[in-house]
Amino acid sequence: PGIYVCAKCGHELFSSRAKYEHSSPWPAFTETVREDSVAKRKERPGALKVSCGKCGNGLGHEFLNDGPKRGQSRF
Repeated sequence: PGIYVCAKCGHELFSSRAKYEHSSPWPAFTETVREDSVAKRKERPGALKVSCGKCGNGLGHEFLNDGPKRGQSRF
């Protein structure tokens, strides 16, 4: 339980309250702690490249409409 932070700068990214089980081997979250927690840029249809909103450290992707509920994204 708690807040997941950027490994490079300590910026708050995700809350354990937004974490859920997914078939991928990586932790999955439905939302960020704050709007400025991450920066996003379109990488391909249905996926955005995600980086730390403070230092730019690469964090993976946001997969649109792939969350646990209809219309939710998965980080």
